[in-house]
Amino acid sequence: MKRNALLGSLALVSLLAVSACGGREADDTAAPAEAEVAAPVEAETAAAESTPPADPEVEPNGTVIEIQMYTRDPDNPTGMQVFKPKLVTAQVGDTVKFVPTDPTHQSSSIEGMIPEGTRGWEGEINQEVSYVLPKPGVYGYQCVPHYAAGMVGMIIVEGEGQDANVAAAKEVSHPGLAGRVFEEIFTEAGL
Repeated sequence: MKRNALLGSLALVSLLAVSACGGREADDTAAPAEAEVAAPVEAETAAAESTPPADPEVEPNGTVIEIQMYTRDPDNPTGMQVFKPKLVTAQVGDTVKFVPTDPTHQSSSIEGMIPEGTRGWEGEINQEVSYVLPKPGVYGYQCVPHYAAGMVGMIIVEGEGQDANVAAAKEVSHPGLAGRVFEEIFTEAGL
């Protein structure tokens, strides 16, 4: 009984290894179970490839501001999980580009910390994300996996009404160290 279970397990592992490497049997026909598994993956891939990126809410003005995402602050060895810079001043139409300098990071806007009527952004882990700033105000952002560790930052877009969402942004509650870091950022910004 144990021998049959072991042989069955080995056969399953071998089959998985061959299919993971893209190998196929000589007759080139897929087993029904393989076809059922492959179809949803292919459908998801096709859907992801056919979804165009969201159009910016305003025309980009050509200015690009890069924000690096680090696991360890290159300027402060005790600083962990940081955006550099963590505070940026910008103009409507500027493009902010978040660069995953170190792996496992991403950038997303924080609900309640972006001007009313804007869409915000949601980046993928280990992928650059760019966002064209559509209107004046405060834009708070986070690295979702490291939010509680205090990996947050803020963009202040100058212009008429730039202070309109400051009070609301200050009222947002944050987990772990993020609240303290935002207090420091608001102080540094003079808000």
